[in-house]
Amino acid sequence: MPDRVRTSVYAIGAQRGFADVLASGLLGRFGKDPMALARVTLLIPNHRAGRAITEALVRHAANGLLLPRMALIGDLDLDESLGALLDPLGEGEVIPPAVDPLERRFRLAAIIAREGARRPGAQDPAEALRLANEYARVLDQLQVEEKTLDQLDAVDVEADLADHWAQARDLFLRVGRAWALELAAEGKLDPAERRNRLLRKTAEHWQASPPAAPVIAAGITTSAPAIARLLRSIAHMRQGRVVLPGLDLEMDAPLWEAIGEPVPVTKPGEAPPAERPAITHPQYHLKQLLGVMSVSRAEVEPWLPEPKTGLVADRARLLRSILLPARLSDRWVTLPAADRRTKGIRIIEAADPDEEAQTIALLVRQALDVPARRVAIVTPDRTLAARIIAHLKRWNVEADDSAGEALPVTPPGRFLLAIANCLADDFAPVALLDLLKHPLAQAGDGRLGWLEHVRALDMRLRGPRPAPGLTGIDASIGKPELRAWWEGTKALLAPIARFPRDPQPLSSVIEAVVATADALSNQAVWNGIAGRSASDLIQQLLARSTSHDPLVTPAQAVTILSRLMAEKAVRPPFGKHPRVAIYGLLEARLQSSDLVICSGLNEGVWPQIPSPDPWLAPMVRNALGLPPLEMRVGLAAQDLAGALASPEVVLTRAMRDGSAPTVASRFLLRLQAVASGKDMEDPDALALARALDRRMPKVSIDKPAPRPSRSQRAVKLSVTELDRLRADPFAFYAKRIMALRSLDPIDAEPSAAWRGILVHEILELWHKHDHLDPVALVPRANQFLAKANVHPLIKALWRPRLVAGLEWVVQQTLAHAEAGRRMIDAERSGSMLVDGVKISGKADRIDRMPDGTLVVVDYKTGKPPSAAQVQTGFALQLGLLGMIAQRGGFNEDPQLPPISGTASDFEYWSLTRHKDSDTGFGYVDSPVLKGRKKSGLPADQIIPTSEQFLREALANWIMGDAPFEAKLVPDHALYTEYDQLMRLAEWYGRQGARA
Repeated sequence: MPDRVRTSVYAIGAQRGFADVLASGLLGRFGKDPMALARVTLLIPNHRAGRAITEALVRHAANGLLLPRMALIGDLDLDESLGALLDPLGEGEVIPPAVDPLERRFRLAAIIAREGARRPGAQDPAEALRLANEYARVLDQLQVEEKTLDQLDAVDVEADLADHWAQARDLFLRVGRAWALELAAEGKLDPAERRNRLLRKTAEHWQASPPAAPVIAAGITTSAPAIARLLRSIAHMRQGRVVLPGLDLEMDAPLWEAIGEPVPVTKPGEAPPAERPAITHPQYHLKQLLGVMSVSRAEVEPWLPEPKTGLVADRARLLRSILLPARLSDRWVTLPAADRRTKGIRIIEAADPDEEAQTIALLVRQALDVPARRVAIVTPDRTLAARIIAHLKRWNVEADDSAGEALPVTPPGRFLLAIANCLADDFAPVALLDLLKHPLAQAGDGRLGWLEHVRALDMRLRGPRPAPGLTGIDASIGKPELRAWWEGTKALLAPIARFPRDPQPLSSVIEAVVATADALSNQAVWNGIAGRSASDLIQQLLARSTSHDPLVTPAQAVTILSRLMAEKAVRPPFGKHPRVAIYGLLEARLQSSDLVICSGLNEGVWPQIPSPDPWLAPMVRNALGLPPLEMRVGLAAQDLAGALASPEVVLTRAMRDGSAPTVASRFLLRLQAVASGKDMEDPDALALARALDRRMPKVSIDKPAPRPSRSQRAVKLSVTELDRLRADPFAFYAKRIMALRSLDPIDAEPSAAWRGILVHEILELWHKHDHLDPVALVPRANQFLAKANVHPLIKALWRPRLVAGLEWVVQQTLAHAEAGRRMIDAERSGSMLVDGVKISGKADRIDRMPDGTLVVVDYKTGKPPSAAQVQTGFALQLGLLGMIAQRGGFNEDPQLPPISGTASDFEYWSLTRHKDSDTGFGYVDSPVLKGRKKSGLPADQIIPTSEQFLREALANWIMGDAPFEAKLVPDHALYTEYDQLMRLAEWYGRQGARA
C-alpha cells in the first residue's frame, strides 16, 4: 500500500457559485493538457450536479475540451442509484442485485397487512401500500446510517413510549425481519444496503490500489458512514481530492465551537447534554461530515483563493451573521457595517401568492432583455411554481421546470384515471362524461361528431343520478341516433363495463383500464413523453403482479393508481427556455445563475416543517443515533445560502395565502434583523406587477330592467308563472320571452320539482287507473319507483317519506268520502282568456263538496305558500285555477266529464312533516280565513283578489310597457336560476350606495 499523503480536502464557500468555482479550479489544475481533464474521475452527488458542472465547464473553457468522467454517488431522495463506475459488473466480489423498489413496496404492503392485523387501515390494500412506502423510507434511513433491526430491538424505551409508538416499533421489527427472510431467500438486497456494500467495496479497492488518474469528489455533503468512508479514502489518496460545498473556512473558532458536536446517543434514563448542538445551522451537517471523516477544519483548504474584499466577501460575512446560532445572536448588536452589507439583495413582500408570481414573472421577463443572462427561480412551493409558469406564458416563455409535471395532470395520466374512476363509480354521470369528453377520447378526424353525441348524452343525464351501471345510462337514452352511437360507445367501454364489482387482483383492474384506454383512444394515450411515462408505470405494475397481486375494489385501485402516478414526473427533454429554470431545493444545490429568485419564503414552506417519522418515535430515533429531523431546517438554510451566492438575488414572499396571514421565514426575519429591511425593499417591481393587471375604473352595474317590444310581450301565461312575474319580472323575461331554459346539474340531488312531478304522476294514475282504491296507492308508488331510472340510494332514502305521505293522502281521501266530499278529477288542464291573454293551468286535484261547490287542491312535496303570500298576490295559483273552473275552462276536452261550479275552498296538501305536528307526514294548509286562523282571505275573496293581481300584471308587463325589473320584490323572488344572468352579485344591496 502506498505511503499515506496529507489529507486533500478543499472547500468552496456558500457565497460563491459552486459549479463555476469548481470548473475554474479544474481548468486551472488540468486545463493546460488537453487530455488531462479527460483522465479525471469526478464523483458527484446526482444528475443535476453533473449537468450544472458540465455547463460551468463549457462556460469557462476558452476552446473545446474533453469533459472529465463523472460518476454518480446517487441520491436516494431523487430516486437515483450509483453510477456505472461504482457499480461494476463481474469484478471481484459479486454483490447481489437490488430488489425493484416498486416490487419491494408491494411485498412490504403484503407483510404489513399480514403482521399488522390490528393496525388501523392495514387491511386496506391502498392504505397498506401507503404504509409500505413510508416503511421503505425509514428502512432506507436505517440502512444508510448502518443501523440494524437488532440495534433497534435493543433500544429500551418501552417505559417512556406511548402505546401507539410501542406498537408501531414492534410492527416495524416484525415486518423488517419477515422482509429480511424473503430477501435472503431470493438472494437480493435493499437498494440502500447494496449501495453501502458497493461504496465499501470501492473504498477498500482504492485504499489497496489507488487509481493512477485523479479522483475528485465534489459537492457531496451527506455524512452517511459508507459515503464518509469513501470520501476519507479519496482524501488520503495521492491523486484524490474532496471538494466540499458551502463549508465556511473564515468562521471564527468560538462560532465554530458554538455549532456543537453531533447529537450524542443517549440511553434511557441518561440526562440529555447540557447544550444541544445548533442542529438547524447550515454548517452543522458539514461539521458532522468532517467528524466522520476524521478531518479537522484546519486541514481544509480553499479550492480557489477566497476574495477578501468585494461582493463575494461581503456576502460571506452577511451569511455568517444572519445564520448565527441562537445563543450567539447577541452579536447582532455589535456587528460592524461591513457584516451588514446587502448589495445585490432585494426583498419583495407581495399581498398574495398570485401577486408574488406575477412579480416574479415580470422580473424574469426584464432579465431576459439582457443577452446571455441566466435566471433561476428556487422554491419548494409547487403551487407557486405553477403560478409562475402560467404567468410567464404571457410572453411565450416556457420555463425549464426541474420538477417536471406530475403524471396525473398530464393528458395520458388524467385519461387513465378517468377510466379507473368511471369503473369505480359504476358509470356515474359525472365520471362517464369526464371520460368521454377527454381530449384523448376518439381523438382525430371524427372528434367533432363524437363531441356532438357526448353533448347530447350530457343533456339526457341532467338531474338525479340514474340507476348504476350501463343499464341506467341505457334507460336515459332517448333518440334513435343517440342510441346507435351509444351502442358503439358501450363496445369501447366493454372491458370495464363487464368487470366484476367485488375485489379482484390489481393486475386485472389495470388490464381492464388499459384495454379500455386502447380502444377509446385508438392507442393515442401512449404517445409522447407523458404517454411513455404512463406506459412504463403500467408495465412495471403488470410485470410484478406475480410476486404480490392484492385483491382490490375498483375504488381502492383508483387510490393506488393515482398515488403511484403522483410519484412519476414528466420532464420534456427539450423545448423549454434555455435561460430560465425553476428548481426545488434539492435541484438547486450546486446550481448558479446571474439572477436567482428565492420565492415562497414563509415559515412552513421554506423551511418546511419536518414531517414526523410515522414508524419510530423521536426518542427511539435519538437512542438509535439517527440524524434528527430538525437537521432538514439546516439543509434548507444551506440551500438559501447557496442561492445567495449569485450577484443578484431577489427574496419574495406572500403576506397572505389563500385563507390566512402568513409568517415570514425565519431566514428572512434574520436577514431583516441584521440589515435594514428598508434598504432591500423593491417597491418598483410590485408597482409594475400591480399596474400590469390593473383593474379598469369601477363601473356601477344598474339593476337590469329590459323593455321588450309589444310583440315580444305577447306570450301565453301559466297560472304558476304569475308569481314569478310579479316578484321577479326579469326571471319571467328570461324564461318566457328570451326562452332561456334552466338546466339541472349533472348528478343532482332530487329537486323539489322532480319530487313533485313524481308525486303528481303517481296520484294521477291512482285516480284514473285505480279509481282511488286505497289499497292500490302504495303499490302503485312502489311500482312507479321501481321503473324510475334513479339511483337505488335516492329511492331508498326517499321512499319511506313518500310512502308515509301517500298513506296520509289515502286516509284524507277516505275521511272526505265519508263526509260526502269526493274527488272528481286529477291533473286536469284548462285555460281562460283574460283581457285577450290566454291563461292556462293544471289542477292537481278537484273535489266536489256535498253542496255542489268545488275544492281546488294543490299537492306539495315541500312547504306550501303562506296565507300572506296569497293575500299579497305572490301565490296566485289556487285562485286562478278556481277562476278557470268558475269560467268552465276545464271543459275543453269533450272526452272528459265536464266540471262546473264555484270554488268554495282552496287547499294545499303537503306530503312533508308539519313543524308543529308529531303525527307523521302530511298536513293540509289553506289560505282561506276560517275557524281560528288569524291570517288569510275569506273564501269568496280568493278568486276576486287573484283576478285583480292578474289584471294588474297583464296591464303592466304583458299589454303595457313596464320594464322587467330584476328582483322587484326580493322577499318573494325565490327562484335563483337566473341570478347570474341578471348579475345579481354586482348590484344587489348597492343601489342606494351610488353617488
